[in-house]
Amino acid sequence: MEERIVIGITHGDINGIGYEVILKALSDNHVYEYFIPVIYGSSKIAAYYRKHLDLVNLNLNMINSVSEAAPKRINIVNCVDEDIKVEFGRSTKEAGKAAFVALERASEDLKNGDLQALVTAPINKENIQSDDFSFPGHTEYLQEKFADGNSAVMLLASDITRVAVATGHIPVKSVAKTLSEELIVGKLRVLNNALKQDFGIIRPRIAVLGLNPHAGDNGVIGDEEEKIIVPAMKKAEEEGIVCVGPYAADGFFGSDKFGMFDAILAMYHDQGLIPFKALSMDEGVNVTLGLSVVRTSPAHGTAYDLAGKNEASENSFRQALYMAYDIYRKRTWEKEISANPLKPTGLAGNGPDE
Repeated sequence: MEERIVIGITHGDINGIGYEVILKALSDNHVYEYFIPVIYGSSKIAAYYRKHLDLVNLNLNMINSVSEAAPKRINIVNCVDEDIKVEFGRSTKEAGKAAFVALERASEDLKNGDLQALVTAPINKENIQSDDFSFPGHTEYLQEKFADGNSAVMLLASDITRVAVATGHIPVKSVAKTLSEELIVGKLRVLNNALKQDFGIIRPRIAVLGLNPHAGDNGVIGDEEEKIIVPAMKKAEEEGIVCVGPYAADGFFGSDKFGMFDAILAMYHDQGLIPFKALSMDEGVNVTLGLSVVRTSPAHGTAYDLAGKNEASENSFRQALYMAYDIYRKRTWEKEISANPLKPTGLAGNGPDE
């Protein structure tokens, strides 16, 4: 059996469904055949949720660092104040601070190579804001730490489809002025490379959506398609990227066209995520592309309305764990096969080219 990799798990907002989906996912013994889980959070809170959810058979292992992590156990690195209070369904500054501290600690271990991948439970994007965290979400925070100055791409993936977004967590009123030929080409490069490296697709086919209704109707309902999107696609095609479109988003998802492509590039968050979640909410995974490390998360948020009710599905979180493992293994495999196995031997003939 291959050596198990270590996957870090941040607990997210403690008042949402984070701990519930984490513990439920880790109650499946099959996951321990592939990796060693390390939760960054609180052993006290984990024990509280274990009891509340009647998961009494789960074995929680409190550790000080990743080096102490044991296989086939739920390892927990304490990051937060032991006196912090769980308040189901409430957004509190204490919960936001606890989410950030766990994310920061896990990111440092990821950077240092102590973790092979990171899976993040949902945060509340408002209560986590502070002098230390001023980002719209995980994607932008991790981009600053691990994208080497490049632009990261948010991808939602499932067995049904994969949808990436050209613009992420920004107001809708800012989308049109944010789009540019350079931005779209950059997103297509990252998406194309990730489909090859992380998903093992030799020659990816990418569908590109238009920005406006009916993809602008040749300039009648907006000209961003003609002035920005089409020129960007032509430039990407010159680089060998197979991209088709721009498609009108409603007709594209309303038909079976989305099944003909390896991935879709939407122009803004809801244009891509609404149809994706309608198709794959329970199984979808959020993957941050363009990073030097592997990061995934479930495709849902904190779900305060479900917090504490033992009704949340762990399927998306479980898929996020498995996808993090798969992507790490694919990257490792690609490095191995692309490395030159031939080394100079010092032996040479006496031919004229010597």
